[in-house]
Amino acid sequence: MYMLLQEFMTEETMANMLKDKVVLVTGAGGGIGREMALLAAKEGAAVVVNDLGGAVDGEGGGNATPAQKVVDEITAAGGKAVANGDSVADPAGAERMVKAAVENFGKIDGVINNAGILRDRIFHRMSHVDWKMVIDVHLNGAFNVSRATANYFKEQKSGAFVHFTSTSGLVGNFGQANYSAAKMGIIGLSRSIALDMAAFNVRSNCISPFAWTRMIGTIPADTDAQKARLERSKKMTPAKIAPMAVFLLSDAADGVTSQIFGVRMNEIMLFNANRPVRSVHNSEGWTLEAIAEQAVPSMKPYFTDMKRSPEYFTWDPV
Repeated sequence: MYMLLQEFMTEETMANMLKDKVVLVTGAGGGIGREMALLAAKEGAAVVVNDLGGAVDGEGGGNATPAQKVVDEITAAGGKAVANGDSVADPAGAERMVKAAVENFGKIDGVINNAGILRDRIFHRMSHVDWKMVIDVHLNGAFNVSRATANYFKEQKSGAFVHFTSTSGLVGNFGQANYSAAKMGIIGLSRSIALDMAAFNVRSNCISPFAWTRMIGTIPADTDAQKARLERSKKMTPAKIAPMAVFLLSDAADGVTSQIFGVRMNEIMLFNANRPVRSVHNSEGWTLEAIAEQAVPSMKPYFTDMKRSPEYFTWDPV
């Protein structure tokens, strides 16, 4: 009986981390987004499940089925949720998804900016369309949804943003200039939100996820090393990402803001932000010759290497 009571108390405690909160999860029709929406609902939140219903490359859309399926899962388990099929790349659509939270549940307490697409091309072959579509969804989308929410958070003097970044930006990767730029832009956006809205008790953090999703499944695997990396990725299920994201929306994360976390299987990482690592001074001012002979040799041992994300995270998921 004691063990049953203990299990019940654990379940009861865990199901209340987001009690009475209302959260919006973008790109929540599948993968990581779905897992976060399900966990947020399990933890007591009312959830707006946003998903455009498009393809991985951003084509198509207007398919409400993925979002509605997640809503049906939540309501079948006794939770509260509504579906939204707007595009995060549309400022008016972002306004509508935030209003869906307020009109259905009375307020909004948390936002997870997860929606994304991939249009990978080696840089000299990347089109302006490839660039614009990825920037519009990832970076502009994160801005649109955050901006649509900001005044609600300001008025109620509380709120939490969780934005999704990537090691493709933090470390680097081939064929992803658009995606990498967008994900590094999100780092700057998150920090600016954290600084600008700290006075209103609003938090803003980033997560770099390592997980097997339909987006990761589109990355080519031509070599044995690439195939081995993708096999390792399959072990990292989207469900492993959800707890950190949902935690960052909870009151237990009070004081945690402007940070960059990584989640890889059962590991949680903290990434450092860009800061100076070496400084050189010349009281006479710098000439090109002096830079070549003094400044660069002094700084070269501190240069960032050219490793890509798959080369940097070489250990197996644990």
